[in-house]
Amino acid sequence: MELKEVFQEITDEFIAVIETLDENEINMKPTNKDWSPGQIGDHIHKSYASAEIMIGRTELTIREPDEKIQSIKDVFTDFTIQMESPIEILPSEQRLDKSVLLLNLRDRIAQIKEIIHTRDLSKTCLDFVIPEYGAFTRLEWAWFNTYHTQRHLHQLKNTIRAI
Repeated sequence: MELKEVFQEITDEFIAVIETLDENEINMKPTNKDWSPGQIGDHIHKSYASAEIMIGRTELTIREPDEKIQSIKDVFTDFTIQMESPIEILPSEQRLDKSVLLLNLRDRIAQIKEIIHTRDLSKTCLDFVIPEYGAFTRLEWAWFNTYHTQRHLHQLKNTIRAI
């Protein structure tokens, strides 16, 4: 499947799962150390700030623009490994409002879709680098968002089963 279709499918499902929850369920945690469904959504929303990187400064790419996608996929779709979130995208500890969360998610998803549809995805983004990977192309950022959302969709479903 093509990037546009996969990103659409994963984000639609993520939004649909959040929509099934009521205000209390959004904020319920299976245990104190776990994230609530709302916090998972807030984390994804914060991670979509990568849209700013994708529209920021770029340069021509001197490697295959999709070179890092398989590595990104391998890491994010390995559900046996536990990851630590960067502090910048840790979710809020405050009670989250479902309608605000959904509005914010939809807004960022629309921004990323617009980038996928209108920008040159082969360009390398210069405004932020993930240390373990180096600079991503727009194409790699788009797949990063897709696989990261897929990972947290898996977490979201497990969390809902546990609450």
